Parts: sequence; C-alpha cells; structure tokens
Amino acid sequence: MLNINKADIQRHHEPDGLGDRFALATARLLAAGADKLFGRRYGGRAVVIETIAAVPAMVAATLLHLTCLRRMIDDRGWVRTFMEEAENQRAHLMAFVAIQRPGSGERLLIVLGQGLFYNAYFLLYLISPRTAHRLAGYLAEESVRGYTRYLERIEAGMLGNDVAPASAAAYWNLPDGAPLTEMVRAMREDESIHRDIHHGFADALAEGNVLPGRPGPMA
Repeated sequence: MLNINKADIQRHHEPDGLGDRFALATARLLAAGADKLFGRRYGGRAVVIETIAAVPAMVAATLLHLTCLRRMIDDRGWVRTFMEEAENQRAHLMAFVAIQRPGSGERLLIVLGQGLFYNAYFLLYLISPRTAHRLAGYLAEESVRGYTRYLERIEAGMLGNDVAPASAAAYWNLPDGAPLTEMVRAMREDESIHRDIHHGFADALAEGNVLPGRPGPMA
C-alpha cells in the first residue's frame, strides 16, 4: 500500500470556480444527509456509503475508456486505476459487511441511493468531467473525516475495538489479530489516495488536458 504522510491525511482542496463550489456543496450536503440518517452508527453508515462510493470510479473508467476509443489515444493506465479504485471501495464494503450485516431498511436505502447517485453522477460526468472528478475528490475528503471520527470514538473507548475480519487483514496485509483501528486507518489512507487522484485529474482537466500524466500505483 502506498504510504501517505500523516500530515497529508486531512488535506483539503480549496474550490476554484463555480463548478468546484457546486461539487463541494454537494459533497457536504450528502455527508450531512448521511449524518442525519445514521448519526453515530458508523457500521451501518459505512455499509450504505460504500455501496455508493465506488460509483464515481466506475463511471470515470467507463466514460474515459469510451473517450480514448473515440479519440484513438492511449489511456495512460487511468482506466485500470479507476477500476482498481472501484474494487478497493468494494473491499471496504465487504470488510464492514463482515462486521455488520445490513437490515432490510438499509438494503432498500442502498438500492434507491445507488440508483439515484449513479444516474446523477453519470449525467454530471457527461456535462462536466472536471466537476465530476472534483465531486469525487470532495466525497473522499468527507470519507477521510468520517473515518477519523470513527477512529477517535474507538480510541476513546466509546466503541469496541474488536479484531478486524480475516478478509480485511488479508486485503490490507495486516498482522494476525490486528484490531479494528488498523483496518479503519488503512481505509482512511485509501480514501486520501482517492481524494488526491480525483483532485489531480480535475486539475488536469481544468488546464485543458485530456489526461494527466501516468497514474501512481494504487496499492
């Protein structure tokens, strides 16, 4: 896994222009809605959110692939990078499902939320890829903050710090018997990487580039 300087974990991209401000406001609105629905039930919140979190990367991979086909240009590895991000978000989901199975109400919310968000994000990407990537970057920022709050409550003894699921330990190369906090830290680092990738992609599009330089390793 790519190591990130701890001081960079909470890094925030200042919005520049109407599209960026729209993306930031939308991300904060979605985060506030999740807070309202789940409060401090971090397990249930994570299960629902992670079923939606993989949408931006999958949409980006699909539409970028089609763009490169139309323009007959090399994708420079970005399609694979976004596919790996979507897979990484699915690993987040399965780790939390191993801890807490969603109830019928949460499953219904997943179906509705995923359907609405996928179509809205797909349309946004068609209209403005830069704004779509910026929104994904700001959503990742919100995820970093959410995982930080989750860690703080565990470390304060307000939530249990059980052993991380075996599947999560294998995925993130954690030692046997690693506590839940180590899994959450790994997830938070993943989100900081996703944040930087999407903000970097948005910056490249703002400069008039079809693609940024070659992507770094995802894991």
